[in-house]
Amino acid sequence: MYARTTTVWGRPSSIDDGIANMRGSVMPELQRMHGFVGFSLLADRESGRCIAASAWQTEDAMRASAPLVVEVRDRAAQILGGTVDVADWEIAVMHRHHESAEGACVRVSWVKVDPSHVESGIDLFKHSVLPALEELEGHCSTSLLVNRATGAAVISTAYDSAEALQHHRPQLDRLRDATVEQAGAQMLEECDFELAIAHLRVPELV
Repeated sequence: MYARTTTVWGRPSSIDDGIANMRGSVMPELQRMHGFVGFSLLADRESGRCIAASAWQTEDAMRASAPLVVEVRDRAAQILGGTVDVADWEIAVMHRHHESAEGACVRVSWVKVDPSHVESGIDLFKHSVLPALEELEGHCSTSLLVNRATGAAVISTAYDSAEALQHHRPQLDRLRDATVEQAGAQMLEECDFELAIAHLRVPELV
């Protein structure tokens, strides 16, 4: 399974218009494409940053969709009023404790490892991080996206509410720091987002 993330750094005042456009124009366009699995949208209302993720059954399907979505993607960026960054990923891990609802809170972490350590990093994530997250009340789901060529990775963990995430923040910070150290990874950034659209139907991948 594969995913494309489209990050838009837009105007905070345009977030609701951007969400409406994604729901009303972008999703219907994607749903007509071969190999499309699902879609989600994360939004940070303070900074205006939005991350749209589309999931695909195969890498070929994801790549074939790229030229077909340019127009709707550019229109979405115009509505949000910002710049766009697009990245393609392999979905290495997808685990759900229960379905995430719109309005859930998602912590996103960007990390990087030596490309030769990607596989061992995935194993560490599966066997150490996931069991720890499963113990946390309010944890909905966790995914790990990787680029094996560059060693870049994105970890997204959804919680029922911002309050649930805030309650576990000290424990999550300790888990993150220990995992980054053990994996020999570099922590690049971390940010919390509202789950504005929850329609990502990727099967369990653990």
